[in-house]
Amino acid sequence: MMDVCLWWRQPSRMVDNRRTKMSPNFRWLLSVLTLLHLIMQINSQKRGVLRDLKCTTNNLQVWDCAWKAPLGASHGTVNEVCIEDRFHSCHRLEKTNIKIPALSPGDHEVTINYLHGFESSPSKFILNEKNVSLIPDPPEILNLSADFPTSTLHLKWNDKGSAFPPHSDAVWEIKVLRKPSMELVKLMSFNTTLSGKDIVHHWNWTSDLPLECATHYVGIRRYIDCHHFSGRKEWSDWSLLKNISWTPNSETKAFPQDKVILVGSNITFCCVSQTKVLSGQIGKTFCPLIHLHGESVAIHIQNISVSENSGTNVVFTTEDNVYGTVVFAGYPPDVPQKLNCETHDLKEIICSWNPGKPTGLVGPRNTNYTLFESFSGKYVIFERFETLTNESYQLLFQMLPNQEIHNFTLTGRNPLGQAESTILVNITERVSPRTPTSLKVKDINSTVVTLSWHLPGNFAKINLLCQIEIYKDNSKQELRNVAIKGVEDSSYIVAVDKLNPYTIYTFRIRCSTETFWKWSKWSNEKQHLTVEAIPSKAPDTWREWSSDGKNLIIFWKPLPISEANGKILSYNVSCSSHEETQSLSEILDPQHKAEIQLDKNDYIISVVAKNSVGSSPPSKIASMEIPNDDLKVEQAVGTGKRILLTWHHDPNMTCDYVIKWCNSSRSEPCLMDWKKVPSNSTETVIESDQFQPGVRYNFFLYGCRNQGYQLLRSIIGYIEELAPIVAPNFTVEDTSADSILVKWEDIPVEELRGFLRGYLFYFQKGERDMPKMRSLESGHSDIKIKNITDISQKTLRIADLQGKTSYHLVLRAYTDGGLGPEKSMFVVTKENSVGLIIAILIPVAVAVMVGVVTSVLCYRKREWIKETFYPDIPNPENCKALQFQKSICEGSNALKTLEMNPCTPNNVEVLESRSIVPKIEDTEIISPVAECPEESEADPENHVVVSYCPPIIEEELANPAADEAGGTSQVVYIDIQSMYQPQAKPEEEADIEPVVVAAVAGYKPQMRLPINSAVEETAAEDDTDKTAGYRPQVNVNTWNLVSPDSPRSTDSNSEVVSFGSPCSINSRQFLIPPKDEDSPKSSGGGWSFTNFFQNKPND
Repeated sequence: MMDVCLWWRQPSRMVDNRRTKMSPNFRWLLSVLTLLHLIMQINSQKRGVLRDLKCTTNNLQVWDCAWKAPLGASHGTVNEVCIEDRFHSCHRLEKTNIKIPALSPGDHEVTINYLHGFESSPSKFILNEKNVSLIPDPPEILNLSADFPTSTLHLKWNDKGSAFPPHSDAVWEIKVLRKPSMELVKLMSFNTTLSGKDIVHHWNWTSDLPLECATHYVGIRRYIDCHHFSGRKEWSDWSLLKNISWTPNSETKAFPQDKVILVGSNITFCCVSQTKVLSGQIGKTFCPLIHLHGESVAIHIQNISVSENSGTNVVFTTEDNVYGTVVFAGYPPDVPQKLNCETHDLKEIICSWNPGKPTGLVGPRNTNYTLFESFSGKYVIFERFETLTNESYQLLFQMLPNQEIHNFTLTGRNPLGQAESTILVNITERVSPRTPTSLKVKDINSTVVTLSWHLPGNFAKINLLCQIEIYKDNSKQELRNVAIKGVEDSSYIVAVDKLNPYTIYTFRIRCSTETFWKWSKWSNEKQHLTVEAIPSKAPDTWREWSSDGKNLIIFWKPLPISEANGKILSYNVSCSSHEETQSLSEILDPQHKAEIQLDKNDYIISVVAKNSVGSSPPSKIASMEIPNDDLKVEQAVGTGKRILLTWHHDPNMTCDYVIKWCNSSRSEPCLMDWKKVPSNSTETVIESDQFQPGVRYNFFLYGCRNQGYQLLRSIIGYIEELAPIVAPNFTVEDTSADSILVKWEDIPVEELRGFLRGYLFYFQKGERDMPKMRSLESGHSDIKIKNITDISQKTLRIADLQGKTSYHLVLRAYTDGGLGPEKSMFVVTKENSVGLIIAILIPVAVAVMVGVVTSVLCYRKREWIKETFYPDIPNPENCKALQFQKSICEGSNALKTLEMNPCTPNNVEVLESRSIVPKIEDTEIISPVAECPEESEADPENHVVVSYCPPIIEEELANPAADEAGGTSQVVYIDIQSMYQPQAKPEEEADIEPVVVAAVAGYKPQMRLPINSAVEETAAEDDTDKTAGYRPQVNVNTWNLVSPDSPRSTDSNSEVVSFGSPCSINSRQFLIPPKDEDSPKSSGGGWSFTNFFQNKPND
């Protein structure tokens, strides 16, 4: 059959490759062959051919082979199965499967033949291990149990490892199902390695739903991977399911009960009920109900928070009751921190630690600690007496004899987990002894004492290191370390030397070991006064002669405790010369001076201090003082409470230097304190708690020779300079009209409080009732300041002042420490007569000069002043308002006209409206030498824009014959306002006649005037409005019609009259300025500053 399939596949591939070239005959041939092949397969099956031989194994030792019987074979037909292996065995059986031992690697031929008349051909198969499938038997669950409080399932089964070769890998797959829907809630797998023996395995699983809430089923299967088996490997079948169910002991329960859970976890609570559950809540929060089965429900809580110490309540409410449980949410134990183990006495070990982060669990759910020592195998359990979170815990572990090294493991456990910490210690290196007790002090002599104390503990095998603290008043503490051989529960004693006699000491002690781990705590303090000894030094002495020079006063300082070595009882003072020694009586303490009456001879004074043990060495000082003629007083300033004094080295000084100082305000003898320095010194710092800022002190430097002391330097100084506390007292000695003489007094030293550096004198004008002088240092311009740096100066004359003026005077003293307060007074200067005379003469002289200058200017500008303030009324004869053609005015001297000055054209827009007279729309402004347009085109509009034109107006005369005859002159005007009237209708133009105006002598203002009687008669027919208009301000009868400047053309025969420029009633200036340079220029009608200084010619 395989050959047929191969034969069949080959032409098919050829057909696919040559599909496009296939002929119809070839296709028909392929169809026939396919049909034949199907018929042959049917016939072969009918003849009994076997099918589908499959072999499996479950233990790699036996193969189970099965096949399908041929068609037509009845049940019970005998089969003969022959296997060509090394034994070539044959088997007869009536089944269609056979179990045979595992064959050796390689191909094996299997022949199956049906016997007893069943016609079938033998079927042959090639059997190899690669064709065999390994399918293990289903695992057997040995036990399935449940821990209901923790909702944990425990599964136990046998791996049957003995059935497979050792080191085979096994993969286990476990599934958990939950009723009622048998949903898969958990499927997990894990790997093991078979050992060749039967091993029992365990598996635990915690359910998110309490096991009491539903029945849970568990099944398991396996997969064996044998490395030596080359066949196929498959999963086994699932084992039989086993279940866990809970039998309620009451009708209703809420689960889980008293659950401990990690903060932030999710948890499910259920209520198994026979009645309907109405609600479920945790704390005060209600949660949605999840139906399980029957009336049982559950609620699911996510990310639960830390519970209170008493836990969080979970409550279910049913129709007839309320049920609940409690949940405790917290944290597992933190790793124990700062674990430390040490001993105080080498008898028991104390281990301490910090529990770390609080778990939030208390009571029986709190963390329990166990300390385990691995070398000895012993352990101790920590017993908690109260609930604390951040305290340091301790455990005591009894030491074993001869064991020094310990390995401790501290484990903390609670229901949520455990944590541990380990430490390895050599306990002899971790010794912190207990506090020493019973400290005692005993004198040996004035400088040595012994200390004894008790220290509990078994220290016989180690050495101790103890530290003694020694403290005395006004000194730093001293620490001394001593090494001691350790003993068991005993007292220790040490000697302390190098102490001072008659000194109170405070002792205390602490101990450790030589390897040093920690000091013990300090013992209690113990005070002790050492015994007295002979004073070690002589008193520090000085002498001063009394003010009358007859007595010598000896001073000495009390010895400090470190030098007195006991209580000083008295002092012996004696004086000696070359001739004798005089001993004075004993002076008891605390008196520290003695007065001796001596002459001026040289004496040696001796002072000895005594205590209960003996006398000090004598202190000697010479009484004679060597004079010094070259002595100057110097100044010095210190810092803080100290002052530095320096001097040059003097080889003649063989003893020492003595610096004496006192308050300069005290009376003689002046002594406050003294200080001695070696003879090789060149400077020293003087310090004293008695020094105060602002107080002057006198310092005297003495040098010591064999013959006595010599005063080398005298210094006055301050520890710190301050500002004066009073102002200088000053008075006015003299005043004049321009100066003031001021005199002041010195400030007392006690009130000066520093070295005087000068005076500041302020003065300004001011009255007594004026406010206080403004800030003196602000630099106001009206305040004048004089700085007087010569401190010996006591007077000041202030000059350049004003007479009979009040001045405010202020005087202040200053030091390097600052300015002192101010002293002020008001002074009025005397009156100055010369100044008064000058003050009167100067204004008079100025007034005279101003009058003269004004008169000169008025005379020169008289014409301009008259023209500006008192203008002449112009004479009409001199005003050229109109000019006529020469032909008209020739032969008539009586008629005169004004000359028309050329003007600069300007555009003037005039808007007017009239209802009768036609308008003139656009008349150009032309110069007097130009022609005005004779007529304008008509415009039907009522208002026009008229450009102003010099008044050259043309109009026909009423009587041309009269003009030619040269009789009485008449001037014809065009009414300027009538020029702006609306254009008349064409039928009315014939009725309008020119207006003839008779010349009327005299002045005519620039306004509408009634015409004379001649005019009224001539123009009676015209409208009365036409008689009004612009009239020149002259007598028109006197106008000259013949003017050489007339703009009329000589050859023109027109009877039109031209006007000149009219004049104003109060000015000689033309209204329209002239244009030509030859015409007379305007003199300006207004006042200006430049015109005032111009000499304008008379017109």
